[in-house]
Amino acid sequence: MLHERVIPIDGQEKKRVAIHLSQSDGKGTYPARRAAMIAHNLAEETDIIFLCGADSPPAPDGFRTVATVNNTAFLQALTAMKPDLLIRDSGSTLREEVKQIRELVPSIIHFDDFGDGGHSADLVFQTLYAESNDKVPDHYVVGIESFMADDKMVALKQIGLHKERPGTLPHLVISFGDEDTGNLTYRALRHMMQLQIPLKVTVVVGEQYAHDTSTLRMMALGRRNTIIVEHPHHFAEVCADADVVLCASGYMPYEVAVMGIPCVVLAQNDFELGLAFPKEQHGFIHLGLGRKIKQSSLLNAVMEPLLHEPLRKKAIARQTALGMGDGKDAVCEAIRYYLEYPKRPAGKETFDMLH
Repeated sequence: MLHERVIPIDGQEKKRVAIHLSQSDGKGTYPARRAAMIAHNLAEETDIIFLCGADSPPAPDGFRTVATVNNTAFLQALTAMKPDLLIRDSGSTLREEVKQIRELVPSIIHFDDFGDGGHSADLVFQTLYAESNDKVPDHYVVGIESFMADDKMVALKQIGLHKERPGTLPHLVISFGDEDTGNLTYRALRHMMQLQIPLKVTVVVGEQYAHDTSTLRMMALGRRNTIIVEHPHHFAEVCADADVVLCASGYMPYEVAVMGIPCVVLAQNDFELGLAFPKEQHGFIHLGLGRKIKQSSLLNAVMEPLLHEPLRKKAIARQTALGMGDGKDAVCEAIRYYLEYPKRPAGKETFDMLH
């Protein structure tokens, strides 16, 4: 069956947007949530299709998908469907790969592309960014302005400004993302077991946590006021009750900064270690690579904002002053612009692959 482009009531043919995601280090589930926000925001005015490869997260409910098991299938799908714009959030890309896509798609927008392929895209939102003195190409938008908070997170925006100072049982939330390949969750909880002061500890385990949760549960049984929270959960909702957060250094600090909560950061890998956002000037305590952290350093960092009120207030003020989370409108306006003013001519409709 041939699936034609959607013709709305006003008779104007809808532009087609293809979205391609791949899971990659340091990003967790945020790219999938970001893509869902974009798709829902543009659903009425555009025809949106998700291209799903072997390492793609599931497409949001209600949106059409095309399976692309490898790069050849991906290019074939683009050839057949002729999208007006391609959004890619698939990690670092190669220049030659993107040059091939340029022959097929009028406009290309990338997110968080640290590869050479980004230079051949039309626009790159580098929301995650590294310390660099290199000149940034004109079509790169680098920085926190493109970070978009979902509705649940928006409801908790700057909640830290209204929190009382920690009481007799301060609350620590520990979370190292969806997979936590290096099992920093276990390492952090093991260190927290040595704290002799009263402290409520909530350990958030991701959907694809690659280790045995029973080990965490046994540890939690050995410490009062310690609980393990498994999927399904919403990171921001769990953190909203926290006095301090201990987390990875990918996208989680962005979410914490929307809320304004003192935060200690451990990098899960070298990629995360090179990211420039979760630093002291933005209200974070960054301790470097998690696998190298000393117990004393971690415990001191966690206790610092709990024991010193001026430090707690300074961290919250620095985070909330950033005005994080309002990137959705700007990103969607950019998408609309590149749909209206494509860089290359559009092809003819030949698409019959949707299912």
